[in-house]
Amino acid sequence: MPHVAPLRGLRYDPKHVGTLSQVIAPPYDVIDAALQERLYQKHPANVIRIELNREEPGDNERSNKYTRAAGFLRAWREQGVVMQEPAAALYVYHQEFEVEGEKHVRRGVMARVRLERFGTGNIHPHEETMSGPKQDRLLLTRACRANLSQVFGLYPDPQGEVQTLLDQAVAGQPPVEATDHLGVKSWMWPLTDEAVATKVAGLMGPKPVFIADGHHRYETACNYRDEVAAAQGGTLPTDHPANFVLMMLVGMSDPGLVVLPTHRLFVEPGVKSAAELTAKLGAAFTTEPAGQGPAAAASVWDRIEGEDKQGTIGFFTAGDQAWTLARITPAGKARMEQVAAEHSPAWRNLGVSILHRLVIGDLLASPTIPTPGYVHLIGEVVEGLGSGKYPLAALVMPASVNDIRTVSETGERMPAKSTYFYPKLASGLVFNPLE
Repeated sequence: MPHVAPLRGLRYDPKHVGTLSQVIAPPYDVIDAALQERLYQKHPANVIRIELNREEPGDNERSNKYTRAAGFLRAWREQGVVMQEPAAALYVYHQEFEVEGEKHVRRGVMARVRLERFGTGNIHPHEETMSGPKQDRLLLTRACRANLSQVFGLYPDPQGEVQTLLDQAVAGQPPVEATDHLGVKSWMWPLTDEAVATKVAGLMGPKPVFIADGHHRYETACNYRDEVAAAQGGTLPTDHPANFVLMMLVGMSDPGLVVLPTHRLFVEPGVKSAAELTAKLGAAFTTEPAGQGPAAAASVWDRIEGEDKQGTIGFFTAGDQAWTLARITPAGKARMEQVAAEHSPAWRNLGVSILHRLVIGDLLASPTIPTPGYVHLIGEVVEGLGSGKYPLAALVMPASVNDIRTVSETGERMPAKSTYFYPKLASGLVFNPLE
């Protein structure tokens, strides 16, 4: 069962950096070169210098982006730019944000969580991982000996018991505040009350945890722990910091938990028209015309969201600028069962599974295609289609939190880009030292 514990976190001293907004950043995996440069220019102690240090001419095995990151963290600690919490704390963390004009507040808590290899305990993944990002994060962890950004975990708490306890414990206390480059507001309260920490650990102990984001960081933490253990003779003391990972824990019923869709813009396969698409979908889907031109994406998406069914997909064919609304039929479900027989019914029911395995891979006979463009907002779909680069697009429902739990409990991983939890968690609020 997950072991949740407070930590003596490292965090910025406002006396040295001023407003925390100047030094936070998104997680490494959503930072492109332009944003990296903007963050470098924002403040000399912006967390970008350790979270995603840039490569420099002349880099080698002894002097590189990882050693520079470690150097910055070491110097900031020596200079007092980064301070260590005087007592172990849980970090209550709220984010306020807007999606399509609607305001949300997501609430959770950052803590240390004892590591368990996936498949051996009660911490479950839902996405596949890749070797490249894990190697990158491992090199950074070796150099810095700290978790620099938090894994995002979900846990069942239908009555909001854990979060209510936490929010009551920090009521009336001033938070640490920051606003990121997208306007997302972060509020954080260090909570050093040992009695509250004990209650939280007791409430969380029996609950499963499902990784929402940060699979590479979680597996990297396990790999780092194993390396440290091997260097110390094969085992670590139970309370060794490397046995834990920094995690943001959010209740699965939190009203601010927003999962955005990830729509697809395909370079291939090319389908010339709605008529050709309908013919290829055959008896697997019922289809109907749903609009003309990229701008009709908004009305198509409204209909898909209204139906709220994983098997309803909106397709755009650039050849005739037409939108087609497709709904899977019993024959389509039977075909999906054949072409994805190695997967569970829960996996086969996902919209992204139906799209990629049944439609693209089977009915359109294109099992191997270039990676599509992934976008989350309808405005981004319209903009992408307006570029003329994409002959085919698909609007697809996101996997729900319940879908994540159901698929994860079977031991399976979802297809790539099945979920997008918005917003990303801010890096730079607190670091977890591993020594």
